[in-house]
Amino acid sequence: MSAPLAGVRIIEMTSVVLGPYACQILGDMGADIVKIEPPSGDTNRNLGPYQNHSDMASLFLNCNRNKRSLVLDLKSEPGRAAAMNIISGADVLIHNFRPGAMNRLGFDYESVRGANGKIIYCATYGYSKNGPYGQKGALDDSIQAVSGIASLQERVLGAPRYLPTVVADKTTALYVVQAVLAALFHRQRTGEGQEIEVPMFESVVSWLMVEHLWGQTFEPPLAGAGYPRLMAEHRKPYRCQDGLYLAVLPYWDAHWRTFCEVGGRPELADDPRFIDMAHRLRNIDESYRVTGEMIARRPREEWLELLGETNVPMMVMNGLDDLIHDPHLEQSGFWQMHDHPDEGALRMASYPANFSATPTSIRSLAPRLGEHSVEILREAGLGQSEIEELLAAGITLQPQDNPSEQQQQE
Repeated sequence: MSAPLAGVRIIEMTSVVLGPYACQILGDMGADIVKIEPPSGDTNRNLGPYQNHSDMASLFLNCNRNKRSLVLDLKSEPGRAAAMNIISGADVLIHNFRPGAMNRLGFDYESVRGANGKIIYCATYGYSKNGPYGQKGALDDSIQAVSGIASLQERVLGAPRYLPTVVADKTTALYVVQAVLAALFHRQRTGEGQEIEVPMFESVVSWLMVEHLWGQTFEPPLAGAGYPRLMAEHRKPYRCQDGLYLAVLPYWDAHWRTFCEVGGRPELADDPRFIDMAHRLRNIDESYRVTGEMIARRPREEWLELLGETNVPMMVMNGLDDLIHDPHLEQSGFWQMHDHPDEGALRMASYPANFSATPTSIRSLAPRLGEHSVEILREAGLGQSEIEELLAAGITLQPQDNPSEQQQQE
């Protein structure tokens, strides 16, 4: 069985998390991802613990599987010419350069379309080029600030905070994947390529304001922005009697009544403050506070037994390390172990969607810097002498201990 995107070639000119994560997902779906890196490599190659090579650190490994690495110095004319040669035979180009940078390098949409009329050209960066922020640089923290995410923490904690995950990068990456797939579908039907822009700011605001637009949905506004239930002070995992934590959300009216009954407080089901969803929302923080008081009276195992046969949504709270041995993730095969030829045994998260006819797979692990440079340049039609000239000039490179290339030469 082939993967959904088998036969699709995608040229990746990205670094950090947003672009690499998006391209990794497309690679998991079967696309041939050619990652063009500068001689210094993706800036995230050195971030995190590493085993044998400092440029093969954990963060890079988790965003760059199912790819081939080609080093090209795009500041040089031969490097740009080689890149355009490769792009001319590709289906998709994804980059995260700011708008002006690709123009200066000669890889703007019009130039690329001149070499490949059916190319799908996806640009992803901080802000749409159509607005006043268009030329600004952006990283996850700045997008969390400007998009309103940090201010949500202020409503709950009293001071603005960034979420401790690169939510802007990863959210935007999913929009990149959606956009590229939609454009591929359009081209399949019409033969027409196109230019796509996926800005982080607009992507995160679109994602965030689904529920938080709230009263600002209407004009004039019926209330301020912000879904009150999600910003209640006592909305958090509840500490049980034994110090362990449990997530419980008796959301629907039937949930609330069942929870009150099994928790030994049946009278709360008819309390005027909590009688139905509308009243619980108006008194949401008090509802959460009362729920927390009830949870604190019993150990977690007792609650799991009491609620386990009901329809009340509840689950234990995992720490990050707990996820490695979560019984559901273990049984569903979510974690995969693979042997990297240079870095040893690696744990990888599977792509979470399951396809019955075209399953995704981890076919190769993150490449060394330039590991496939010679291989890809040969595929593009460059002769051995041309490749040797690029290597000698430092325009391309390969690992000195590249086993696959040594085997080819033998």
